[in-house]
Amino acid sequence: MIEVKDIKKTYKTGDVEFEALSGVSFTIKDGEFVAIMGPSGSGKSTLMHILGALDKPSSGTYFLDGKDVSILTDDELADIRKDKIGFVFQSFNLLPRTTVLRNVMLPLVYDGIEQKERENRAKKALLLAGLDEGHFLNLSNQLSGGQIQRVAIARALVNNPSLILADEPTGNLDSKTSEIVLATFQKLNKELGRTIILITHEQDIAEHADRILFIKDGLLEERATHIKKIASQIIKHI
Repeated sequence: MIEVKDIKKTYKTGDVEFEALSGVSFTIKDGEFVAIMGPSGSGKSTLMHILGALDKPSSGTYFLDGKDVSILTDDELADIRKDKIGFVFQSFNLLPRTTVLRNVMLPLVYDGIEQKERENRAKKALLLAGLDEGHFLNLSNQLSGGQIQRVAIARALVNNPSLILADEPTGNLDSKTSEIVLATFQKLNKELGRTIILITHEQDIAEHADRILFIKDGLLEERATHIKKIASQIIKHI
């Protein structure tokens, strides 16, 4: 599904150049759950913007579903974001005085889909995200943090994207609520086959994925989550 080859990204400020990505390469298969982990300033946000078709690399190639995203025009990138990628952000980005249902329906308005179909698709997405039907007509500012994030996940699902890109989705949540949200991602991945990329700086959050791509100083390495989990279990019993 995703193939990244020797991606580099250089920013220029006057005569000063900063290389945020220094030749990153990896693949992600359709239906995988992958975490990209790294400290602040590591390059993970830059990589996220490229994977989300929000920015283009300075060099290298990025293929999504067989299409080279790295050479597309701004209008073509907008189409990729609309049709192929569902975004879930740390800050939720919901309209506070709008009902849950209307928040999820909003992306469909721009596609010219008629009202009844918008409602049906939004309700289906909300149920897939694990939100109880009794909350559909609540305003988003009447929900708990975990419920709000589930609404954000539903909004990401409503266009039936091939890729869900979650950027620090638990950053504003407590530990218990974070586990609920992460369990939702795992269910979407395991039961529905959604491809998920989770961006985080926290090891325990990253370990909910099947693979971890660790980025530091613009370079990438892979870590197996099952090895980390086994090691942590051994430590607990020592």
